[in-house]
Amino acid sequence: MGAIGPIGQGKEPRMKELAVWAFAAGLCALAAVRAAGGEVLYNGIALPEQWPPKYDRAPNEPMPVPYLANPPAVIPIDVGRQLFVDDFLVQETTLKRVFHRVEYCPGNPLVRPDQPWETKNRGWFAAPFSGGAWFDPQDGLFKMWYCGGYLATVCYATSRDGIRWEKPKLEFQPGTNFLFAPGLDPKNPRHDTTLVWLDGDAKDPKERFKYFATESDGKGWQLVMRVSADGLRWSEPVASSRIGGDRTTVFYNPFRKVWVISERINWGGRARAYTEDSDPRAAVAKAPTARVNWVSGEKDDPRNPNKQWSGLAPQLYNLDATPYESLMLGLFVIWQGPNNADCGRLSIQKRNEVLLGYSRDGFHWSRPDRTRFLEVNETEGAWNMGNVQSVGGGCLVVGDRLFFYFSGRAKPKGQWDADAATGLAFLRRDGFASMDADERGGTLTTRPVSFKGRHLFVNVACPKGELRVEVLGPDGKPIAPFTVESCVPLACDKTLAAVSWKGAADISALSGKPVRFRFHLKGGGLYAFWVSPDARGASHGYVAAGGPGFSGQTDTVGRLAAP
Repeated sequence: MGAIGPIGQGKEPRMKELAVWAFAAGLCALAAVRAAGGEVLYNGIALPEQWPPKYDRAPNEPMPVPYLANPPAVIPIDVGRQLFVDDFLVQETTLKRVFHRVEYCPGNPLVRPDQPWETKNRGWFAAPFSGGAWFDPQDGLFKMWYCGGYLATVCYATSRDGIRWEKPKLEFQPGTNFLFAPGLDPKNPRHDTTLVWLDGDAKDPKERFKYFATESDGKGWQLVMRVSADGLRWSEPVASSRIGGDRTTVFYNPFRKVWVISERINWGGRARAYTEDSDPRAAVAKAPTARVNWVSGEKDDPRNPNKQWSGLAPQLYNLDATPYESLMLGLFVIWQGPNNADCGRLSIQKRNEVLLGYSRDGFHWSRPDRTRFLEVNETEGAWNMGNVQSVGGGCLVVGDRLFFYFSGRAKPKGQWDADAATGLAFLRRDGFASMDADERGGTLTTRPVSFKGRHLFVNVACPKGELRVEVLGPDGKPIAPFTVESCVPLACDKTLAAVSWKGAADISALSGKPVRFRFHLKGGGLYAFWVSPDARGASHGYVAAGGPGFSGQTDTVGRLAAP
């Protein structure tokens, strides 16, 4: 996506009139939604009274995103770092949005099928099929739940640093890291997808870990929920319902405190249905009757580069999601063929790859970048030559980087869909997209925002350039002393950098007032900004699957988090 056009010369009075008009219109619209009983979110987005919404649209068409078409008049920014992945916060800019790619860990794969029980049931397998990868602050460990043996067992691994993993010997099957074999038919236990969620909001400590899976009862697939205090000793099913799709997953949206069933359906091919409830048991139970068509593969998604399969329309194989800072991060697994029969006949893997989406209301997804985020590697002998899948929890915050675990599959040695291992990719913290300027410089002005904090922070990379910030009032004029001239320039590459002005200890004088920030950037990239209540820079946004230094699911420590 390119730059948004700058204000033209001599148009400032007109822009002020438009800003005042938009502000008033937005307030009227918000009042109307509130009067109709719609929910207003933490970021000012007003949901329609009918929720979740139902759309009459072709499945391969891009999803509408109402809050981008009609953003709030004033956007509260008290929750989390504010990312520039879309134009929700941007009123005008001459900067260029750039989406960034991951770096792969040179030690990949980090978890591989090297134990006898990981070669059971038709193929080698040591990888999450969603599964889960979390940092547990209670004992300071990275923890992973993965499939051992081809869709055979749930296994458990731990790590001190997120890179070197151990498979502890547990009590359940002595001498192994085997937890249990999922399935509702004791004569033939079978399962497909599993997902483990570390629930920071759990009221009952015995349910701190939640497990969701598609398990077979011998007649078809059921979505099953189990609970655990420690992630090792799991209950019998506490909820279940019959569903039609095997690759069904679940995630928690803490912004609205609802559990969401991301159910596989057939809607123009593989697609997803949506069911939500504040009670995970209720969400599981009502999925067959309360679901609505949600998202699918779209015409803008990538196609298989192999000419033999390039005619196949892309489909949505899976959608995992996680709360990151001020939004929900979606991991869209896009299927590009070939079909299962051809994979089996040719002994190859299907091409699944992970792309990203972003949601600020938990339902509508903005997908401005259709570049493959976690991709296959078709190099001969590669461990991830096909079927790349996301992992439950999404990512972890580790110092200045995000850790994305993912699974991939090698060229089959036997069962065509097996031979899976687990890898790791790195991304700069908040590094999905940046707003960039060359050495000549440019500006970005936010929409009207409000906050209750005291200190402005940025994630910026401009070691040979400069960033200055000014604060504008409703009339579009700088508010002294928060002017560009008084701003202490930043020339650094930091994921947490404080912005300051001469003549002001902090920006608490602006708390609760609608203002706009204008960023003046030269020679660098701006990734995020936020206002913190303390000088440590805590964002009070969500940290996905956690990370070292965080005591829970939100950032309450700022720069005190472990590097």
